[in-house]
Formats: sequence, C-alpha cells, structure tokens
Amino acid sequence: MELIGLYLIAAGLLCVAGVAKAARPDDTARAVAALAPGRPPLRLVRWIVRLGALAEAALGAVAVLFPRPLIAALVALSYLAFFGFVAYARRRGGPLATCGCFGRPDTPPTALHLLFDMVFAVAAFVVATGGRGGDTLRSQLAHQPGAGFPLLFVSAVGLWLAALALSSLAALTAAQRLARPAPVPAPAPAS
Repeated sequence: MELIGLYLIAAGLLCVAGVAKAARPDDTARAVAALAPGRPPLRLVRWIVRLGALAEAALGAVAVLFPRPLIAALVALSYLAFFGFVAYARRRGGPLATCGCFGRPDTPPTALHLLFDMVFAVAAFVVATGGRGGDTLRSQLAHQPGAGFPLLFVSAVGLWLAALALSSLAALTAAQRLARPAPVPAPAPAS
C-alpha cells in the first residue's frame, strides 16, 4: 500500500498526542478556550479536550492495527481538522501562541506544523483510497521486506522525529524569536 510508512507515523502521532493531552488537558484547554467564541468555562473545555484526546488516541491505535479505508479516512479528516485549528491559531494568536497539541504550553503552531498536518492528511487519504476492507497491520507487514521490521523501525524513527519537530523544534523556534533583539528603526534622513 502506498505511503503506509507515513500513515503509520500519522496514526502513531495521534496516539502520542492524544495520550499527552488526555493526561495533561489544561494547556490544551486554555488554548482551545482562548480561541473559542464566547470564552466557554475552562472546566467544561478541559473535559471536552480530555474526551477528544482519548478519542484521538483510540483512533490512532485502531488506525495502526487496522489500516482500512474507513479508518484511514477518519485519520485524514482528523489531520484536516488539525490543519484548520493550527491555521486559525496562527492567524488569531500570532506565531508564539500555543496550539496545545502535546498537552504542553510550549508547542506553538508553526508553518511546519501545517505542513505535517497536510502531508499526514494526504498519506491517510491515499491509504483510504488504496486500502482493502480487511487490511490489518499484520497483513501489511507480510507484504514488506524483512517481515515488515524495516518499515516498523523507520516508522518509529519518523514518529519520534515528527514529535520532536512539532514540539521541541517549535519551542526552540519560539525561544529563538524571543531572543532576537528588536530591529532598530533607521534614523530619518536630515533635511
């Protein structure tokens, strides 16, 4: 199946981010509440975030184990929704605002985040349109070289790198922007 490696990374990232947000929903809830119209009560948003995060983690786990068309389509829709949220957060809150994707305040929404969301949505869409109804991870690995171990290894490394890029690299980029001195305006020409 085309793009199965990217799809596994996307599904794995749903698990990682979902578990992180379910365990620590406060920062994500604050990010969502700040962007929501009418400022809903934080307690309500926290529970909505926790339930959504658990659903996200469950979808990721099911998507890894059963890369079937319907499940892959749900993964694609999830990443399109994330793309919309991150784009809205960037537009509304500026480049240093948090998107809360990993349950931490230091994950600002970046252009790289938008790129990852779109790439993962496309990969999941390709799997959705090219998959068979009875696909499982085991059946996918049976068609791979080395019984699928190279695919699993590369997917795990890709997942780790994607998580770093979306969290630590984003935080580093934000810190770098804060550390830069403000540009000094040029003096006005003498008349």
